Amino acid sequence: MADDDVPFPERPVGAHSDRPETYVRNETEAVRLDRNYNELLQELRVAQTGVQILFAFLLTLPFQARFSELDPFQRTTYLLTLLTAATSVVFFIAPVTAHRRMFRRNIKDELVKLTARAASIGLCTLALSILGAALLIIDLVVGRSWAIGLVSAGLVAIVTVWVLWPNEVTRRAR
Repeated sequence: MADDDVPFPERPVGAHSDRPETYVRNETEAVRLDRNYNELLQELRVAQTGVQILFAFLLTLPFQARFSELDPFQRTTYLLTLLTAATSVVFFIAPVTAHRRMFRRNIKDELVKLTARAASIGLCTLALSILGAALLIIDLVVGRSWAIGLVSAGLVAIVTVWVLWPNEVTRRAR
């Protein structure tokens, strides 16, 4: 596993002399793993709430009168969006089932890695769900050209805020 793959790498003592001492933790490996796992679960709680609301909204759409008027592109967009939202839910819940299966086996480090990967995959599928829902709604409201343009801008925004911005902050902090 490369250093970049570690879910929450700790900075070595003295790595950044301009950083306050509060950034240095004197904790055991077990305490660090517990903290990392709890931080990941907090992240998942936020993301899971969002995807559950989106998923619930998507589940109601086929029961709306206008749903039968969707063209093949819109139906495909709907189905793919529903599937990516369902996939997000599965990956955001995966750490709970993994914890149940791995509990008291002295493999918390593996649980933290699994949880970090599940969170990353869940966030990717959540991004696709958000973009798919936006594509469907914008296409219905103002047309396909606008939908493709605005969703493309949304993709750029998600990649910028979720990937590039944190990567830049991390790069500058090194």
